[in-house]
Amino acid sequence: MTEESKLTINFEQFAAIDLRVGKVLEASDHPNADKLLVLKVDLGSEIGVRQIIAGIKQFYTPEEIVGKSIVVVANLAPRVMRGLESQGMLLAAVADGEDRELSLITVDKDIAAGVRVS
Repeated sequence: MTEESKLTINFEQFAAIDLRVGKVLEASDHPNADKLLVLKVDLGSEIGVRQIIAGIKQFYTPEEIVGKSIVVVANLAPRVMRGLESQGMLLAAVADGEDRELSLITVDKDIAAGVRVS
């Protein structure tokens, strides 16, 4: 899908997305997949700790991601990925092309887990 073919959403649709700061507490290799990591992410006292399955293993080791404050879609419906439930989605920027790179969307200051991103 090209950028021109993406649908335009209105403000109410965007406002329905619950973006939160999440602190990665744990990360490990997915037992049934080569490209997935299993993350335990603290989304603050209101939401708690969630398990997020992310296809970022070729870009990050578990040790590199633990301790990072990332941006998470907190109200995404759970989805089973290779036998494990993912309870959210992290945001990342992906550069296409020969040197395909991925960069997590992180918070550059010490912001508490669970704070809404707007």
